[in-house]
Amino acid sequence: MAYVISDECISCGACAGACPVEAISEGDSKYEIDAEKCIDCGSCAAGCPVEAISEN
Repeated sequence: MAYVISDECISCGACAGACPVEAISEGDSKYEIDAEKCIDCGSCAAGCPVEAISEN
């Protein structure tokens, strides 16, 4: 998986809406990226308002 969501995540859901393959879902304390579904496109990182998503 090329992208990870840090603890800076504010659980706004912007990343999930930006993901074209629905690889992001709400976890217990932050959103999480499913490595099996992720296509490494970077749409989630571009859509994150607090820059909580970065390449691993």
